[in-house]
Amino acid sequence: MGFLSKIFGSGKKSEIETTLEEVLQKVLNKSGLSLSFDIKASSDGKEVLFDLYGEDEEQAKDREGMLLDALQLFLRRVLQHKYPEQRVSVIVDCDSFREEADQALVELADKLKGICLKKKKPVYFRAFPPRERKIIHQYLSEDESVKSKSVGDGLYKKIKVFPAGMKPRKRPTGGNNKNDSEGNRTQRPKKDVDGNKAMPTDDHQTPAS
Repeated sequence: MGFLSKIFGSGKKSEIETTLEEVLQKVLNKSGLSLSFDIKASSDGKEVLFDLYGEDEEQAKDREGMLLDALQLFLRRVLQHKYPEQRVSVIVDCDSFREEADQALVELADKLKGICLKKKKPVYFRAFPPRERKIIHQYLSEDESVKSKSVGDGLYKKIKVFPAGMKPRKRPTGGNNKNDSEGNRTQRPKKDVDGNKAMPTDDHQTPAS
């Protein structure tokens, strides 16, 4: 029996759940928010959900769930630090906020996909965290007429949506060199300090005595 089976298979609260419960409770106590939470673990032990409730639910969901995202990220960092070998997903929710937010993401993705296909050119989403990007990419992947990819660096990245089969634009080649009729690279005439084209010089010319 594997470690995760031992932790989640008995129906008792697991070591991971207990650890994260203690951490989250300490954070909420220090925050001064009137919030409690329930803990739910999936049967396979790969997901732990913390569902917040209380008088300050609206504050928890305010600013597009910024507090929920912060708590979720913090608990995941704790999990990675204390149990680096375990692959358990931690979700912090409040009054089904995640479900409603996910549906809003799907509706936004569908709207921008329509614009992309109508105008036949790329459109961009604003920057999103990894979880929300995953939802958008998964939804768009169901339609073969469009493609999507994350753009940028860091935790928050934009999403580019573009028609399938669209060829990327070729960047113009710079520099002063070009090919002659025989395919050899030649150099464009340079200008002197007065802006006039300088005459080509013969490198093999013997200097005047």
